[in-house]
Amino acid sequence: MKVYLDYAATTPVKKEVLEEMIPYFSEKFGNPSSIHSYGRESKKAIDVARDKVAKSLNAKSQEIYFTGGGSEADNWAIKGVAYALRNKGNHIITSKIEHHAVLHTCEYLEKEGFEVTYLDVDDNGLIDLQELKAAIKDNTILITIMYANNEIGTIQPIKEIAQIAKERSVLSHTDAVQAYGNIEMDVEELGVDLLSISAHKVYGPKGIGALYVKKAVKLHPLVHGGAQERRRRAGTENIPAIVGFGKAAEIAYEDLQQHNKHLMKLRDQLISELMVKIPYTKLNGHPTKRLPGNVNLSFEFIEGESLLLSLDMVGIAGSSGSACTSGSLDPSHVLMSIGLSHEIAHGSLRLTVGDFTTQEEIDYVIEKLPPIVDRLRQMSPLYEKVKGDTKNV
Repeated sequence: MKVYLDYAATTPVKKEVLEEMIPYFSEKFGNPSSIHSYGRESKKAIDVARDKVAKSLNAKSQEIYFTGGGSEADNWAIKGVAYALRNKGNHIITSKIEHHAVLHTCEYLEKEGFEVTYLDVDDNGLIDLQELKAAIKDNTILITIMYANNEIGTIQPIKEIAQIAKERSVLSHTDAVQAYGNIEMDVEELGVDLLSISAHKVYGPKGIGALYVKKAVKLHPLVHGGAQERRRRAGTENIPAIVGFGKAAEIAYEDLQQHNKHLMKLRDQLISELMVKIPYTKLNGHPTKRLPGNVNLSFEFIEGESLLLSLDMVGIAGSSGSACTSGSLDPSHVLMSIGLSHEIAHGSLRLTVGDFTTQEEIDYVIEKLPPIVDRLRQMSPLYEKVKGDTKNV
């Protein structure tokens, strides 16, 4: 059996999405900047897709800008505000558990003369709103906090964060790439000024994302060139991907409640049964304020890479954290930030379920994972010592 439990890394393109995209690769191929009928047809397709994405966020169509993905959307939001408001201030606030698209952008801006405050999180991965308030200065121009963490699934109080920012006349941005398609999103209710999303997390194509920019927010362009995206993001549009994103956005919010019910049932079974069957196991992330499909567990006395390889050998695909850092030997910055030691952080496993995950697959994982962990632990001298101490009690 082959079991894919890495939906947080990427999702397969749904059949309905692909079918809508296909004509725009060869039949409807016009450049939307052209004024002839071929161009107008492509331009209309972009407008329709933009309307669908906007509707999923309760945003205005003119507030949606298509990007090359979530990372570009994060980069544009943060750099765009920083450069546009440089005369007003140079201080940015974020958290220590952000995606590297945010953290590395902030680190880059520090080299450009900006000041960045990195907020701590508690052992569940939540920021402290009082610490956020205390961190705001007269020269603060942006607060950027992710909606839901990509590794541990913890959901932040974005509405409250945006309200704090508004009260101090500071702009707010949220990286909602992981949250989008799993949480009802109403940008008017949330009150954020900028919000990043990506298609490949919601059964759409890779290489296409979007940035919500509230009307009247000043944003410096990241990509210069032509007049595309209302002169704010140059480059000939990726029509098939944009069309696919529109369809994926439409599907994602058709029956969100049923989607989440399916994910939460399988997620909760994985968590409860694995924690019972495997001793010395810790659940990472908030127990209730977490994404519906996210399971992140730390197993003491083992090494995560060996666990992933062992799982792959029996057909189970999981991850040790963010797909964007899977090649790194360093422990997850997220797990370190919530207080895990290097050793325990290295023994962590992220399993994320999705729309195509079945009960049979979950049962298979629950059957295969415990003996794999036990086998790997038998090779650990630390585990042997713990077993010996237990026998002497």
